[in-house]
Amino acid sequence: MSCANFAASKLFSVKGLVAVVTGGGTGIGLMATQALAANGAKVYIIGRRKEALDNVVKNYSDVEGKIVPIQGDITKKEDIKRIIAEIKKEHEGIHILVNNAGIAGEVSRVSKEASGQEISDQMWDEQTFEGWDNVFRTNVSSPFFVTAAFLPLLQKYTFGGDAAGKAIYEKYQTGVITISSISGFLKIAQNHFAYNSSKGAAVHLNRLMSTEWAHTGIRFNTIAPGMFPSEMTTSGSDDKQKSSLDDFDPASMSIPAERAGTDEDMGGSILYLSSRAGQYTSGTVLVVDGATLATNPSAF
Repeated sequence: MSCANFAASKLFSVKGLVAVVTGGGTGIGLMATQALAANGAKVYIIGRRKEALDNVVKNYSDVEGKIVPIQGDITKKEDIKRIIAEIKKEHEGIHILVNNAGIAGEVSRVSKEASGQEISDQMWDEQTFEGWDNVFRTNVSSPFFVTAAFLPLLQKYTFGGDAAGKAIYEKYQTGVITISSISGFLKIAQNHFAYNSSKGAAVHLNRLMSTEWAHTGIRFNTIAPGMFPSEMTTSGSDDKQKSSLDDFDPASMSIPAERAGTDEDMGGSILYLSSRAGQYTSGTVLVVDGATLATNPSAF
């Protein structure tokens, strides 16, 4: 084998691939979009807010690939079907699906000294069945239905089923990347029981899919990010759809890396799992957290 095969331009190339990123307008979804588009992929970004999607195209069009916005609510079957119909107007299939869209849900800050009665009263007053339903609908049910709907398009291009795939690697296997969170492994609620529970469920969902649907030739992997700037972890986004964690204290979460994650940290992980570099990787959980799980009580 020539050493040229180990060049980053070959190992991590996604040029010519077609990708779909849910929640691609902000936060980690935008990081994934930028990484894929900057390296030659055509990326369809899905989100409920048209303005946010259009703003991504406006600010990040200087890429080798292309970013295409499609407004839609991935918690609704009719929207998922419409999104797929839009993509099929241009492509028979896709290479990468990134299930990123998610919500944090209801927050309850309980004192560590609270009695059983005090905890009970606060949970009863501040938490709702509707709130839990919404979190699980977005963070767990939606990735299931979105992935199931996209299976035919992913299988169409797997094992180098088109010229673009073969240009990268003759036996290229398409892939699903589900963005979960280290919150799905932490044994502390971080003030939001529903969110952490849903992220644990999302991890197991992807494991189920990687086993049950392995025969399709599609790879299924999970990324579990630690603290990254997003609309969940900050007060919102700026005029370029970016969030800031400038005031974040890494000591508050005992992060050995002594910082929050960056766009490049997430972008590199996405490229690995999408490119030739990650072709032999499936059914795994890639933790990207600066060793946070290593220094906090977790079930990982």
